[in-house]
Order: sequence, then C-alpha cells, then structure tokens
Amino acid sequence: MTRKDKIILLVTTTLCGALALVAVRARDLPRVATGFVSQTMCSAAFVSGVDPDQLYLETASVMPGVGLLTWAMDRHIDRKAKEVTVTLLGRRKSRAVYREGLGCYLVQGDGTVDAALPPQPATMPHASLPDIAGASIVEPANPDLRLALDRAFAEPDARPVRHTKAVVVLRDGRVIAERYAPGYGIDTPIHGWSATKSVISALIGILARDGKLVVNAPAPVAAWQHLDDPRHAITVDHLLRHTAGLAMGSSLNASLASAIAPVNQAKYVARDMAALAENAALETQPGTAFNYHDGNTIILSRLIRDAVGGHAADVLRFAHAELFDPLGMRSVTLEVDATGTPDGSSQMFATARDWARFGQLYLDDGVVGDRRILPEGWADYSSTPTPNGMIGIGAGFWTNRGDSLGAKYRIDHGWPADAFFAKGTLGQYVIVVPSRRLVIVRFGISPNTPGIDGVAELIADVIAATAGRGRLAADN
Repeated sequence: MTRKDKIILLVTTTLCGALALVAVRARDLPRVATGFVSQTMCSAAFVSGVDPDQLYLETASVMPGVGLLTWAMDRHIDRKAKEVTVTLLGRRKSRAVYREGLGCYLVQGDGTVDAALPPQPATMPHASLPDIAGASIVEPANPDLRLALDRAFAEPDARPVRHTKAVVVLRDGRVIAERYAPGYGIDTPIHGWSATKSVISALIGILARDGKLVVNAPAPVAAWQHLDDPRHAITVDHLLRHTAGLAMGSSLNASLASAIAPVNQAKYVARDMAALAENAALETQPGTAFNYHDGNTIILSRLIRDAVGGHAADVLRFAHAELFDPLGMRSVTLEVDATGTPDGSSQMFATARDWARFGQLYLDDGVVGDRRILPEGWADYSSTPTPNGMIGIGAGFWTNRGDSLGAKYRIDHGWPADAFFAKGTLGQYVIVVPSRRLVIVRFGISPNTPGIDGVAELIADVIAATAGRGRLAADN
C-alpha cells in the first residue's frame, strides 16, 4: 500500500467514524427534543404556575430551528397527575412528572427517582439578610427609573420580540424598582436556566469554606482517580471555568442543531446525567482550552451531592441551610435527575426577588448580616476572568474584567467594567455592579442574539437614573 493509499484510507476511516457518531447522536434527537419540551412545559405549569403553552411557543420562536418541529409535536398536560407528555410524529415520547418540592423530572428507565424530600422545619428559618422589599410591587419613585422599566418592557418596532418577564433593581440591598409581565408577579418562580450555574458555584464555595472540596486539587470523581487517566488532572477550578477539556459539545448554542451534542443527551436521555458526563473522553488537555458546556456543572452538582450525603434530600437540606435560608430565598426549586443529582446546569427556579437576594450576597462579598456564607474573596475569585474565555467568564459568573471579546463588547455597549453576572440562555440575568451598589435582575424569553434582549440599555438607563443625571427624561 502506497503512502497516498494509507492517507486516503485514514481519512476515509476517520470520516466514516465521525459520520457514524453523528448518526448515533441524531437517532437520539427526537428524545432530546421531546424531553426538553416536556420538562420545560411541566416546570412552567407546576413550578412557575405560568401558561405552559404560551411559554413553549415563545421559547420555540426564539430558538433557531426549533420551530421546524413544533407542528410535529403533540403536547398533553395532565393537571390531575401533574405531568406532561410530548410525542414527536406519534412515536417518540417523553414524560415529565412533577413532585412537590422537587419540581419536574424526566421519567427514564424504570421510572424510579432517588429524590426523597428532607423533613420540613416546624417553623421557617430566620433569614440573616434584611428584607429587601415589602409585600407590594415597588413602583419607582424616580421618574427616570419608571422610564427605564418602560423601555425594558417595550417591544422593538420589528421582530424578534424580547418578551421581558421581570425586572428588579436593588440598590444598597433594597428594591427601588420592579415590574412584571402579565402572568408573572412577585411570587412567580422563574426559570434561571444557566444562571443556575452561579448558584452551584456558590455551593462549591461553601464546601471549600468547610474544607470538603479543594478548588485547585484534582476533582474527586471516582472515574478519574487512576493516575494514568489523563482526566485525573481535571480540577474543580477547571470545571467551574469550563476548561476541563471533556468532549461534550457546546452549550452556547440554544438551537435544534445543538440537540445532537452529547451534553444534551446527558440532560434529556440519560438516567444518570453525571455518569455520562464523567465518562466523556478528553478532547483537550485540562486547563488549556475553553469550552462552555453543561456537563462541567452537572459533574460539580454530583460532587456537591456526594459531599453532603449522596441523595437529593441531602443536597436540598444543605443548600437551604447554608445558602437559601440565610438569604431569605423561600421560593427555590432545584430540579434533579432520576439519581437525585441536581441539574445545576440549568434547572433552578426562584422569584425575581430571590434571584436578586442571591446577587446581593455577591455584592456584599459573600457576607449576610454578621454571617460569612462564602469564603473570603470568593466573589472576587468567581469574577476573575478565565484565560482564553472569549465570552468573558470567571469561575461560575460571567465577568467584564479582563480583555476578553465578550467583556470588551459589553463595556463598549454601556456595561460598567466592574460588573459581573449570572446568565441564563434566552435573556436571564442577575447583574452585580459593585461600583454602583446595584443588583439588576432581568428575566425574559429573548433570542440569544446580542442586543435583542435590551439588557445593555437597561443597565445604562438604571445607572443614569440612580446617578441623578436625568438622561432618560432628556431622551424622551
């Protein structure tokens, strides 16, 4: 065989292998698609209490390619059983079931789920964070802030629409302005999507505070412990920064095309999300390349579960006692898979005010009242830029620090240079601006195209209004 023949054979074999892999993944696309829709609609109906059909249609309209399947999906909501079944072309089916306190989970395998709830306390725990607002919606006293909210909820003259659902503005720990779309309100738990990753980062920080995890040491994943396994070099910091190097595809593209990525097979097809992610091969050496995908945070979620007892009930007990209860976050639902591992990559629901309380924790460097929740310096660590992270991301939070393309773009469009934020797909933001003592929360169902969600204008408007410059009044 000549050298040319060998090259042709190698290329052909590699191409055939790649095509075969794509074909295998594509075979799971119907289950990924129906799994995504059934869980999203189940959570909308039974966790958030919003119209699941409206949410589905709005979501499909802003995710490229998803509209191609809407006509072929049959969606059935059983409000008595509290479950949603979605069928594609009458054949491929997924079912999501609601359980009180646990939210919705996808039924996989034999349908069992390791998700017993912890005992409920006889009385509500005392919050260390002072109340951020009263029982009524806070109408801004500042006319410029009212105009800022008007602009945030106004739709552009041309499509696509931004579907803003909630905005809350905190200054020095008090709500100074808030507004909600019809069907949403103070008590509506809202899907944070990937803003959930920042909450998982906080829980990792608490474990680090207590010496139960070491951030810069090899992650204690059982499958990686052999010294000859190149994944043994993956640290908790790598997972937080999405530089672990695992071949799981990307989670930056919310579209129909992304459904064949291994990470979405883990989320919507596998019974044990973390096991699939942990068994992924390396595509780059740990710490050398940035690749944002949900698998990193799912593995961190499993580390949290195992460190606090090994079951969903242990995770919920730990998260409430150490984070949610001290902040007064009473509305949180953190959904789990069938093994009891939280889907910390995307599946936390909380009211906009509770998301703002979480942001306030980071504005105050992890301290609530006289209690230190996060290790000293954890907020700074979380917002320290990741090398080669072009979108501008730190260890669990997106950040405007550093010289990434994302940070430069945001600063050029009016964001403060010291801002850092939790971010979820389709326009979810919990933005911390230390220099202005502000936390700005914005939730909606918007395209991921930069600028469409209007958040840059919202930030600029709020800063101008709170600085007393009257810019909005002059502009209108």
